[in-house]
Amino acid sequence: MSGYARRQLVDFLIARVFEPVLSASAPGRSEADKLTLIEVQEATRFEIDRFRALASAEDVVKTFRRDLASPASRKIHGDLKRLRLPSLPDVEDEFERKVRAFGVDA
Repeated sequence: MSGYARRQLVDFLIARVFEPVLSASAPGRSEADKLTLIEVQEATRFEIDRFRALASAEDVVKTFRRDLASPASRKIHGDLKRLRLPSLPDVEDEFERKVRAFGVDA
């Protein structure tokens, strides 16, 4: 179950947060926003790789929760909000419901 839960949680984050960021386009944005978009897209690629490399559902949950509070992540969350793109806090409630449904204890 843990492998299945890990995959489902990572896939959820990719679909709901990471892919929309990666597929965002620059046209119509200011030069500053275009640069910010490039930066958050690079960070998002790193995040996808990081989450995919985690060994267990518990590790996914711990990493998600840690990312909600870390200063570096908070800056990125602020940039994403300013760009009107989703970030981890936007899906926190739904993610936590999935964690409970899978019975993950982290």
